[in-house]
Amino acid sequence: MLTSRKELDAELGGGARAWLDEALAEAAHDAATEEALRSGASPYTSPPWELRYAAAGRHCGQEHADSVRSLLLIEARAPLSSVTRLYEQGTAAERRAVLLTLHLLDLGDTALPLVEDALRTNDTRLVAAAVGPYAADHLDAHAWRHAVLKCLFTEVPVAAVAQLESRARGDAELARMLDDFAAERTAAGRPVPEDLRTVLGHALALPAPADEGGH
Repeated sequence: MLTSRKELDAELGGGARAWLDEALAEAAHDAATEEALRSGASPYTSPPWELRYAAAGRHCGQEHADSVRSLLLIEARAPLSSVTRLYEQGTAAERRAVLLTLHLLDLGDTALPLVEDALRTNDTRLVAAAVGPYAADHLDAHAWRHAVLKCLFTEVPVAAVAQLESRARGDAELARMLDDFAAERTAAGRPVPEDLRTVLGHALALPAPADEGGH
């Protein structure tokens, strides 16, 4: 779970707070001075704040690293080149922070390849981060259904899936996929996850009524 700057300031020691102040200032400076150049920037050229991104856990503690990295991405108004580079070159923890922040950046659907990559892994930390608000807003129905099934396969709690109830409601194809999955588990003598029943309940619910302008 990401924490705010105010919450971080209350929890970090003086040295860590000073480091974070400097890191965020670098990120803000990059956002202010480099934005006009970004369209022509090399995807292999890293601005200084990206080095801070990698060092967040060492300076602020691993328990705060996700939140610190998220703040850096937001302060830098990180473009696709930066988030892609940080994801592709980063550790699992650094990738997770990218995924957790995508919905707070102005990227449209351009970062979907990062979500799709995370969903191909069996790293439950990445899968859980990949099914957050950005995926809910941008994955198409087919890819979103498979993301839900991926959570069930890897035992990631479906509570991690943003907008689960609203996206699953009345989805007959998702209900079919869940039935098939349950049948396979039963045939193999394996228990059906309780989370599957939760999602199936949403999928079998009647679709929300169409908006008729309040009438």
